[in-house]
Amino acid sequence: MSKPALTELLQAAVTAVGGTERPGQAAMAEAVAEAVEDGRHLLVQAGTGTGKSLGYLVPALAHGERVVVATATLALQRQLVERDLPRTVDALHPLLRRRPEFAMLKGRSNYLCLHRLHEGVPQEEEDGLFDPFENAAPTSRLGKDLLRLRDWSDETETGDRDDLTPGVSDRAWSQVSVSSRECLSASKCAYGAECFAEAARERAKLAEVIVTNHALLAIDAIQGAPVLPGHEVLIVDEAHELVSRVTGVATGELTPGGVNRAVRRAAKLVDEKAADQLQTASETFERLMELALPGRLETVPEDLGYALTALRDAARTCLSALGNTRDKSVQDEDAVRKQAYAAVENVHDVAERVVEGSEFDVVWYERHERYGASLRVAPLSVSGLLREKLFADRSVVLTSATLKLGGDFNGVGASLGLAPEGMGDDGEAAETPPWKGLDVGSPFDYGKQGILYVAKHLSPPGRDSSRADMMDELAELVQAAGGRTLGLFSSMRGARTAAEELRGRLGLPILLQGEETLGELIHRFAEDAETCLFGTLSLWQGVDVPGANCQLVVMDRVPFPRPDDPLMSARQKAVEERGGNGFMAVAATHAALLMAQGAGRLVRATGDRGVVAVLDPRLERARYGSFLRASMPDFWYTTDRNQVRRSLAAIDEAAKRA
Repeated sequence: MSKPALTELLQAAVTAVGGTERPGQAAMAEAVAEAVEDGRHLLVQAGTGTGKSLGYLVPALAHGERVVVATATLALQRQLVERDLPRTVDALHPLLRRRPEFAMLKGRSNYLCLHRLHEGVPQEEEDGLFDPFENAAPTSRLGKDLLRLRDWSDETETGDRDDLTPGVSDRAWSQVSVSSRECLSASKCAYGAECFAEAARERAKLAEVIVTNHALLAIDAIQGAPVLPGHEVLIVDEAHELVSRVTGVATGELTPGGVNRAVRRAAKLVDEKAADQLQTASETFERLMELALPGRLETVPEDLGYALTALRDAARTCLSALGNTRDKSVQDEDAVRKQAYAAVENVHDVAERVVEGSEFDVVWYERHERYGASLRVAPLSVSGLLREKLFADRSVVLTSATLKLGGDFNGVGASLGLAPEGMGDDGEAAETPPWKGLDVGSPFDYGKQGILYVAKHLSPPGRDSSRADMMDELAELVQAAGGRTLGLFSSMRGARTAAEELRGRLGLPILLQGEETLGELIHRFAEDAETCLFGTLSLWQGVDVPGANCQLVVMDRVPFPRPDDPLMSARQKAVEERGGNGFMAVAATHAALLMAQGAGRLVRATGDRGVVAVLDPRLERARYGSFLRASMPDFWYTTDRNQVRRSLAAIDEAAKRA
């Protein structure tokens, strides 16, 4: 019996979710089907409103092999599992004559641990051994959260933190969850047969479609201990975030607090000599960190090298002792041992990584106002890692609204370990898997729906965040728009300064990131037309407010990485040493991606109208300006301030009449 046509399947799925089929969606589905069939790799830029979820789900389900879908945000994971997949499977079932199973899989710490819940949390000596459920006052927030968690544990079928509504604090959740390193394993745990995390893994093994996140995908690829079932197709949605998420997973960190916790946990279980050795090394490390100044360590200073060597060797001794001794006098000894082993192992691994050194690692000190100094080590690049681990033995489709930077896919491709498009079959790039880039456009008419305005008359931004002329310009634009403004700032300091200034000047409500939960701020912004919302990084990518309440998106400056960012500056330098343009490859590409994402906040539906205003003249005057503009939606472009004010006033008036 012949297979149903892809167009027939797509039409059925689109109807099931209450949508309308779009040319870009159909083109994407055809390209995904072709890539999956040929076992090749595909990068697809699909603008907002394309319906890209169905554009990859339908051909993946039609193929019939196991597929993993990895996303960056919880919102998209929920949309896929709770809305798109159930309806799509129901719609395709009569045509495919089978009902594909699907499942969600996350890292172990996202699931309630029944052992922790019922046996309590192994505590450090300074806290005493106590049951947090008995000792946390039921009237405190922690106490209330813990009581809710205990009640919820009897009702939940998944144990997934994201299914708990309303949620609980991180502190409360840490009392009832474990990391993969701390887990006793199902075979050794009294609650192994009922374990929520193990149940999720078993469901994933039986599923044809597994929805997970970038972090778990990175762990699966990097750490050599597979956590995802074998699969023939990998689809990475929100793929513009992948390099950042993989870098985060591959980054190691040592802090005095973390090392001290490892000492306290191990001291109960190892002999006095081993405990003293680790304690002494910890104290030496802590003294050094008190003097640490933020910045990159091109070479590891001699005193730090000695301290880390001592820390590594002491940790190794403790790990050996933890594996060989048993102390039945310690309450819940197996769980205490596992927690201690995980803490000491992290100290050992990070210390050894820094001591051994690698030309492919970047080491730096960071200092946080609240948490003090930390020592961090991260890969200079993850492109080689991704090329080797991600693109081998399976077809990979990567999609996002922003993959084409400066007019082509090569910048994003290079960050993923892919040679320039078309160079994967011979020559210098022979080891790079062949791939194709496709831009399926957007259903929106950006040229008619939006204006890109660059305030070229302003002074260029410097280190001083006040910029009086920029503040005047911002106030005039917000007033012309009647509020309705999403303010995207390159720093929290800049957002705070602007919010305080405009609250004093304008009779409009100005919300500021950090003054409420992000969800509550976005809700209030979407509810009231006169309200403005100012903030930094998470707003550049995390706001979806279609309609008249977001008609002006303002960027205070081109969001280049900070000049003192150790990892970004090291990556830029490495490109320059190879003869490339480090600024364009790293700083400009970073800024282009953020600006494309930020500009994408404006038009979220076919009826949306508005202005993206960039209050940085460099977007017009600098040579890299055209690269940045080419990465943004194709809005009508102007530098005429009077024209923009008239347009904003007209849009505001039309919204009031509607």
